[in-house]
Amino acid sequence: MARFPTAVIAATGLVGGYGVARWTEKRQLGGAVLAVAGAAAAEQWRRQVGGKAAGALTAAYVAAFAGSHPLAKKVGAWPSVFGVAGAVALASWAVADRRG
Repeated sequence: MARFPTAVIAATGLVGGYGVARWTEKRQLGGAVLAVAGAAAAEQWRRQVGGKAAGALTAAYVAAFAGSHPLAKKVGAWPSVFGVAGAVALASWAVADRRG
């Protein structure tokens, strides 16, 4: 099975989840994209750097999703989503991907 960098998986989950929800007008579908990508990233984080770091990165992923909502009120939806996705991708790369 091909292994994608976890930074890409996590950022894609955040951006893709929002995009799907917005374009289909089905928030649950966007949530499913967000959840599937988050679970895939979490599993790969666990294998790469262990449970403690995976837990911290998963918490950052969830916090990014939650934090994007109030941030969107200040900077707009897409800038917010891209900003939090970039932050999670950077954290993921720093903790898990740069070692591989």
